[in-house]
Amino acid sequence: MSDHPTASWQPMQDGNVFYRRQQSYSISGKLPNLGDCIVAGCRHGGPLAMMRNHTKLIALGRAAPIFSKSQIQVYSPAGEGLLLFSWDQAKIVRFGWAGDERLVVVNEEGVYRLYDLQGDYEQHSLGSEAAEVGIIDARIHENGLVAMTGSLQLLDVKGWEGGKPLTLANPGLSEPPLVWTVIPPDLTISRHVEVLLSVESTILTVDNLETVDQRLSRGPFTHMSPSPNGKSLALLTFSGMLWVVSTDFQRNLAEFDTGNVVADGDVRQIAWCGSDAILVIWDALALLVGPFGDTLQYFYSGPTFAITEPDGVRIIGPDVCDFVQKVPASTVSVFRPGSTSPSAILYDAWDNFSNRSPKADENIRSIRPELVVAVDEIIDAAGQEWEPLWQRRLLNAANFGKAFLDLYNPTDFVNMGKTLKVLNAVRFYEIGIPITLAQYNYLSPSNLIARLTSRNLHLLALRVSSYLSLPPDNVLKHWATAKILKSKPVPGATGKDADMTGDEEVSRGIVEKFEKLGGIGVSYADIAKKAWEVGRTGLATMLLDHEPRASDQVPLLLSMKEDRIALQKAVDSGDTDLVYHVLLHLYKRLPLGAFFRLIEDGGERLAPASKLLQVYAREQNPDMLRDFFYSDDRRVESAVLCLEEAGRMQDSAAKANSVKAAQKFFSEDKERSFEAKMMDEYGRLLAFQQQLEKETSDKIQFFGLSVDETIRVCLLNGMAKKADKIKSDFKVPDKRFWHVKLHALAGARDFEGLDAFSRSKRSPIGYEAFVRHLLEKGHPKEAATYVPRCDAPKRVDLYVECGEWRLAGKECKERNDRAKLEQLRKLSPNSMIARELDQIATSMK
Repeated sequence: MSDHPTASWQPMQDGNVFYRRQQSYSISGKLPNLGDCIVAGCRHGGPLAMMRNHTKLIALGRAAPIFSKSQIQVYSPAGEGLLLFSWDQAKIVRFGWAGDERLVVVNEEGVYRLYDLQGDYEQHSLGSEAAEVGIIDARIHENGLVAMTGSLQLLDVKGWEGGKPLTLANPGLSEPPLVWTVIPPDLTISRHVEVLLSVESTILTVDNLETVDQRLSRGPFTHMSPSPNGKSLALLTFSGMLWVVSTDFQRNLAEFDTGNVVADGDVRQIAWCGSDAILVIWDALALLVGPFGDTLQYFYSGPTFAITEPDGVRIIGPDVCDFVQKVPASTVSVFRPGSTSPSAILYDAWDNFSNRSPKADENIRSIRPELVVAVDEIIDAAGQEWEPLWQRRLLNAANFGKAFLDLYNPTDFVNMGKTLKVLNAVRFYEIGIPITLAQYNYLSPSNLIARLTSRNLHLLALRVSSYLSLPPDNVLKHWATAKILKSKPVPGATGKDADMTGDEEVSRGIVEKFEKLGGIGVSYADIAKKAWEVGRTGLATMLLDHEPRASDQVPLLLSMKEDRIALQKAVDSGDTDLVYHVLLHLYKRLPLGAFFRLIEDGGERLAPASKLLQVYAREQNPDMLRDFFYSDDRRVESAVLCLEEAGRMQDSAAKANSVKAAQKFFSEDKERSFEAKMMDEYGRLLAFQQQLEKETSDKIQFFGLSVDETIRVCLLNGMAKKADKIKSDFKVPDKRFWHVKLHALAGARDFEGLDAFSRSKRSPIGYEAFVRHLLEKGHPKEAATYVPRCDAPKRVDLYVECGEWRLAGKECKERNDRAKLEQLRKLSPNSMIARELDQIATSMK
């Protein structure tokens, strides 16, 4: 049986607070000498990165691994090697960890890389100015970095997307600070990063707006470390005085003289244990200093490295990985010797019940009112334990207690059981993520699963996802990407056959796995993009066939230059915007001939794309439409387009040329001879109109008018011979010519000319047309003069329409039509006309 939880407790503050050191892993001989290396640790149970400290001599022949100056080695907290890569760029000035477990490496030329745990990296730059003056140091936090340039300016990078760095306020330094640190933006009131610089005896606080001298006199300082919550700052002076102040320097929190500690060498590191205590580290000693000056000593066999956690501190020594923390309140409540808390009594009751002691019932009765609180506290205490044995004992005690409750929601109990199974699985030394319950709750299960996938532990990640009822999509996506990177052509096949066979096998494996495990949220397009990026175009195309969303398929197909497939997928989707996106992309990228040929060769399947292209081009790009019709040998459409353009043109020469072009296109189609002839006549008409304008010194507008309009304008301007010539040249029928001339002369109110015209020869349109048009234009008296030449049966009604009732009555008398005369008398507009009609009727007797 493992030791009792209190075996590792050590009291502070007169026994009111306890701290415990728990061994997470035994790592004897797995790591190099930490004193010979520059080390960076990732929080929340993350890995360690190490690089040889080239300023120190290293003895050869050690059992521990040694690596070269240009290499960075990444280990898990259990001492297992995760990654080893060589650095081939300029000198490294700093490396550290981003919040997503990517290693950030900054060099002196202002270039920084973010490495994942597979060795793949993204590279960004701090800009050309930083490259010119150089980078002498940097501080990396989880969500960005602050770099110090050779000119002693500070550059702030927010996030890891490669954004442009922001230059902070000028600190006014003449030389690099002795030591400096940063407080991340999520821990400051202003939500902007704050930089603390130790300069001479004081500290400068720099942000994006100003530099503030805190006017201290206790410096200079050798070490500086902000607490995890950003509220306190630990400082170590040259004289060895540990001084803790608030980060606004308004409150003095604690002081401790490390000079009184018996230890070899100088202080190597100071690190916070949560936000309550501070760990001061020498080569073989780690001293925990409490808020009231109490201390605890932890001895190691060699140099150590500490990583501050939100709820404690992780210490990596030559032989062990320890976790030191303030014992959680729930654990103290249950296990503190002599505790009379409800949770301690409940645990004792369960223990008695397990030993068949009758005291169990007595204990339960004594805490009946506080039983719910006791159960909840024991559940929380179970989550704080590292050993599975004590986790089970505490959960059994909680289960025993809730059996006495009528109404108790078991959700917390069930969730804690699940959480502990997950935590125990990832804490296993082969996995090596010593994460605590508090850290797990802070990061979320999804983040833990992402950390497992980043280590290529896909099976465990899938099992955890399934166990916690989380979607497996992200795990499957990462697994598929890793499978693509590691897959190779099938042995025995050669050339394209090898590629094709390997691609088919990988594609089939990925699709089957997704269908089996329900990866409905995974985008095949994302995986296909990865395949394309590593040169597996065939595999990328196969995977894209399984992508149900055309909007995800098409952009990648365009990137892969699978133009025909992209256009077909867009057309098949029925999404007009997507089709336009593809068409415009291809129009910009391809030569014009290749672009049109792609559409033309698509046949019926790409017919919708062809129609949409025409709609767009007609509205936005007529030149494109003209080129498209020409390349597709569409002569009629080309001719119609020329005519449409001619109709919009104001320039006479351009309009004439466009009409000629239309005539040429029509003439090249045997079935369009009539249209070709019409275009020829239209061209002659335009030429004639240009001549007319020249003869009138451009005072009269003829160009662009129709034949009828041209005749009308000629007549209105006294150019009757020109009108006759147009009639003759363009074979205008007599009827149409008479109508045009009638309208023109009536419009000009040339009634004498109209009368002369009507008598020039027998009218081919009759004379009723004269009457009707003059009436329409409001000339009834003039209209009446043409009624006698109209057909006899219509004269009476025409006279009436002209308002000539007397003449209408006389016409009835001449025709001896009494019935019509009687009808007129009944319809007469007034009594005077009625009497006149009566007289006419009387004279007929």
